[in-house]
Amino acid sequence: MKFNRLGRSDVMVSEICLGSMTWGSQNTMAEAHAQLDYAVAEGVNFIDTAEMYPTTPRLAETTGLTEELIGAWLKDRTDRDELVIATKITGEGNRDVRDGRRIDGTLVRQALEDSLLRLKTDRVDLYQLHWPNRGSYHFRKYWTFDATKQTPGDMDQEIADLLGEVGRLQTEGKLGAFGLSNESAWGTMKFLEVSRLHDLPRIVSVQNEYSLICRIYDLDMGEMSVHEGVGLLAFSPLAAGALSGKYLDGNIPEGSRRSMQPSLNGRYVPQSEQVIARYAEVAARHGLDMAQMALAFCLTRPFMTSVIIGATSMEQLKTNVGSKDVVLNEDVLDDIQAIYRDHPIPM
Repeated sequence: MKFNRLGRSDVMVSEICLGSMTWGSQNTMAEAHAQLDYAVAEGVNFIDTAEMYPTTPRLAETTGLTEELIGAWLKDRTDRDELVIATKITGEGNRDVRDGRRIDGTLVRQALEDSLLRLKTDRVDLYQLHWPNRGSYHFRKYWTFDATKQTPGDMDQEIADLLGEVGRLQTEGKLGAFGLSNESAWGTMKFLEVSRLHDLPRIVSVQNEYSLICRIYDLDMGEMSVHEGVGLLAFSPLAAGALSGKYLDGNIPEGSRRSMQPSLNGRYVPQSEQVIARYAEVAARHGLDMAQMALAFCLTRPFMTSVIIGATSMEQLKTNVGSKDVVLNEDVLDDIQAIYRDHPIPM
């Protein structure tokens, strides 16, 4: 397993991170713990969750359950100091958590301490804002995005308040590094600017969507990552399972994500299905497992810190973790690039 530095911190994380958003809905506690045991045995030291998980489906009554399942596994571990546990504060857009209250410094403390109780640990190694307060263009909102409709307020003061509380929690030993999620280049740079001006904690990462069919991070965000040392933690690298090829030809396996979310949150639409079929042809032509090809591609990106995988079965998990050993030759990369040129934003 390869390890990468988390931003400019001293923390090293595995290039594959184990995601958890199906634990407590599609996966039982026993299945979640089996996944954790297997991933750690394979060299994964990075585990990502969120206070709003599980999300397949997201229900008010299961909010926080994923953290509890991880906590039940974590509480008796003798290797806690070797693990990097990441979680997220929800904020606006989810009325099931604190009625969607806007995130401020006071809320960061409250939410983190609630997560610590569920996780049965004394610290979170990476704490992330799940969504920016002002809103976001992610999850296909880029088709109608209009920055003039945002209400950022006094962002400098808001960020200073947030980072100030982060700094105090770090001093208390309750929080390690701090990162963002579903962010833009402008939003990320605002955090970096405020931290520089006021000597406040510096963000180390951005958790945004990235896959063969979602590559908007390649441009402004990629430039920011490379020059500012703020790496990408890629979520949905298989486009919610679509890039495994299992949904091609009209297949919808029972119990799969698409059986609950037919469009996979806008990822599986007619134009994306055609592009996914082309990537499947590339994998077949080169004798590659399609899911492993998709994940291995993400691992090649110069701004990538870690790729977050998720699985509902051990078979899927073993395939996904195995992508760490897959090397894509120039012919494969050229074929991928040709499809990307034809279909840069297929969903």
